[in-house]
Amino acid sequence: MILTCPECATSYFVDDSRIPEAGRTVKCASCGARWTAKREMGEFTSADEAEAAPAPEPAAAPHPGDATPDDDLDIIAVEREPEPEPRRRPPASAKDESKGKVLVWASAAAVVVALVAGAIMFRGDVVRMWPRSQAAYASLGLSANSLGLVIEDLHAEPTFVGGRPVLSVTGAIRNVKDETVTSPAIRVNLLNRLGKPIAAKIAKPIDPRVPAGATRHFAIAISDPPANARDLEVVFETAAQRAASAPITPIAPPAPTEARPLPAGSPDALPEHG
Repeated sequence: MILTCPECATSYFVDDSRIPEAGRTVKCASCGARWTAKREMGEFTSADEAEAAPAPEPAAAPHPGDATPDDDLDIIAVEREPEPEPRRRPPASAKDESKGKVLVWASAAAVVVALVAGAIMFRGDVVRMWPRSQAAYASLGLSANSLGLVIEDLHAEPTFVGGRPVLSVTGAIRNVKDETVTSPAIRVNLLNRLGKPIAAKIAKPIDPRVPAGATRHFAIAISDPPANARDLEVVFETAAQRAASAPITPIAPPAPTEARPLPAGSPDALPEHG
């Protein structure tokens, strides 16, 4: 049995046979306190079992070496088992940390790829909501069609009209949407050998409403184009295009020259009428 000192709460282990039923005085080896220790009571029995139990045999006379209740009993302190330490989570290894970093970077890369793909696939909607983004798409070589109209079948042919040089530009406007779209004005930029605009002309279509899937043809005549023009581009004159394009250089007709009579001795001179 285990005895506990009432003064210092030190626990001791004592053999049950050394504590008589009447109890015994014990001494704490730790603090020296004395108290009467009694044997623990056994389990209770029912009345029928008590009547059926045989009468106890007379107790034998105690031997000189047997303990009496008045004798002190030296008891040995019982070492309490140390309480188990709480289980600690093992530290994460370097391999686990590297895996976690890889997963984080992979997730971030997937988000970036999804955003870029969406910006490319729906660039028309992006330009419609944010017109200035068209310049960013153009710098990447991507065309952003927010109108639903495309210009195709372009042809440019130099000619003369009334003795003046004229550049005739023809093409078609096609609606790629499933609804009617109103076409804005068309802008023709004349470019130099470096690809920079040096002159431009804006023309409005006669019938700007283009039904779904339909095509509208146009023809623009540019009189007296600059001699250093090497190429041209045709775009829609939208708000975003106006912000991104250079100011228009008006194509002015050549300045008039002063007519002077030829010398009298010139073979082309007109005869004088007197």
